[in-house]
Amino acid sequence: MDKYKKAYIAGGCFWGMEDLFRVRPGVKDTEVGYLGGENENPTYRNHPGHAEGIEITYDPNETSFREILDYFFRIHNPTTLDQQGNDRGSSYRSTIFFQNEEEKKESETVIQIVNDSGRWKGDAVTTLEPFTVFWPAEPEHQDYLVKHPNGYTCHFERFGTFLKEQGQA
Repeated sequence: MDKYKKAYIAGGCFWGMEDLFRVRPGVKDTEVGYLGGENENPTYRNHPGHAEGIEITYDPNETSFREILDYFFRIHNPTTLDQQGNDRGSSYRSTIFFQNEEEKKESETVIQIVNDSGRWKGDAVTTLEPFTVFWPAEPEHQDYLVKHPNGYTCHFERFGTFLKEQGQA
């Protein structure tokens, strides 16, 4: 597992994001949880300020942080502040939790590519927050849409890659 890297993102309800990322090339594992909030050991019922996010474990020889971000911006609407589908509130914000300056710069670059594409009506309101700690969600939330295939999700692929158009793949 030492050769793998982790990425931390949030873009609405964590169930749908996890379900789509779990099958991406190069993604080795996904886990849903809470990031960027006010309390330790948050729960689904008590996570003030935390975003519902996912931890993505990936093989950098098979996919890149940039490609993960590209897909992230294709499966949720990054232009809605604190909202995805029917879900509203800061728990559903669009956020990239960067672990170092390289990830922060890569995130800024991809956001600019997304904005320059004009595919979304408006610019991304995705925030960049320094990663601090990932708190795994309760077991019943892990792999939720595998366990409940007809469960709620507002995530789906809206378009193809942003990167090929920009020569960024």
